[in-house]
Amino acid sequence: MNVVLIGANGTLGRAVHTALSERGHMVVTASRTGADIHVDITDPESIRAMYEAVGAVDAVAVAAGSVPWRPLGELTVQDVRGGLEGKAVSQIELVRQGAARLPAHASFTLITGILAREPLLTGSVAALVNGAVEAFVRAAAIELPGRQRINAVSPTVFEESLGVYGDTFAGFDAVPVRRAANAYVKAVEGHRTGEIFLVE
Repeated sequence: MNVVLIGANGTLGRAVHTALSERGHMVVTASRTGADIHVDITDPESIRAMYEAVGAVDAVAVAAGSVPWRPLGELTVQDVRGGLEGKAVSQIELVRQGAARLPAHASFTLITGILAREPLLTGSVAALVNGAVEAFVRAAAIELPGRQRINAVSPTVFEESLGVYGDTFAGFDAVPVRRAANAYVKAVEGHRTGEIFLVE
């Protein structure tokens, strides 16, 4: 399959790229920097240009999205809007535009995270955004045209990222990032839709 992978430069994106490539898929990377195609997923015009550049693809896989980590009492409305734009609205726009451009058999794989189910201090915006993406996936699955599919991967913290987060995920069972990458393979190559693939 021809797959466009958005956010291929991060820990998860690199693992997804490796997993899909090893399975024989042709992967085109898209990101703000260091990718085959430039895209800013918070800019609808940039998304349109990306789709025009990649042409017909069989799958869109997203491993990108940003949210602020701040205590609730310090959050501003700009923080909340920024989190929604950075991870929820951006992924919804990828699907909204892609649904009209991709073939009937195409699939979308989005990224959420464990905070949709397990809240943490300073993670209220991440919890909000992850929950919104998961709700969207379930709803969009019954409206996408043709046989198009949509799923999301929702991982816990990665072993490779523990040093970045320090004690934030104390007591959580970290997983190797390759397990999340395998969930992308399941989503891209499988037949299920409207699913949230938990990686815990």
